[in-house]
Amino acid sequence: IAEVEELVEVGQLDPDEIHLPGIYVDRVVVGERYDRLIEKLTVVDDPPAASSATADVAVNEIRNRIARRAAKEFKDGMYVNLGIGVPTLASNFIPAGVSVVLQSENGLLGMGPYPRRGQEHPDLVNAGKETVSYLPGSSIFSSSESFAMIRGKHIDLTVLGALELSSHGDLASWIIPGKTVKGMGGAMDLVSSCDNIIVTTTHTTKKGGPKIISECKLPLTGKGVVKMIITELAVFDVDATNGLTLLEVFE
Repeated sequence: IAEVEELVEVGQLDPDEIHLPGIYVDRVVVGERYDRLIEKLTVVDDPPAASSATADVAVNEIRNRIARRAAKEFKDGMYVNLGIGVPTLASNFIPAGVSVVLQSENGLLGMGPYPRRGQEHPDLVNAGKETVSYLPGSSIFSSSESFAMIRGKHIDLTVLGALELSSHGDLASWIIPGKTVKGMGGAMDLVSSCDNIIVTTTHTTKKGGPKIISECKLPLTGKGVVKMIITELAVFDVDATNGLTLLEVFE
């Protein structure tokens, strides 16, 4: 069953434009109304409200510190997938002279920065549903094609957030039992297919408890998959057998 916005006469569509041949379609339904809403409008030229700017400055400094350090792991020519939140911020700190291609698992290769106000498009969003732009040379494709890239190990580096981490590289990032979740997203495919997984996260939870523990208590996204952990306090190398090695401490 295909739900469509508009019906046209046979022959009006160029054969090269067909995404789904008619042999697969048994019924066509034309919707009465389509409101193309933007769930998360993100633009580059909106200054923060004065009331929130002061309150959030410490949080933003922490997030930017983590993202800035993660960006140092980008190498020229890499294909990179950035998770939602702090990982996405890393794209703002790509080192001079380094060119990377950002992939979004919902079907965009060559993702650009947030658009300017008025240039946003409801169909052009990243995996976190934020409005984005695309760069020259980019391509848009189906989610199945996107995950073929991921599962085919074409992504050189993945940067993700975390709810919990074990000292041997186990990652829990997708659910807190008892709380509503829309879905696990693409993280499980990413951690099982990419050999270079970096996690960016605050060192502690909002309640002050440790995020890096000996064994994860939350449901796992992947076991022994994390290669590096970057927090606002330190950087750790992670080995699935030998555990953590402290590489850097932030002053």
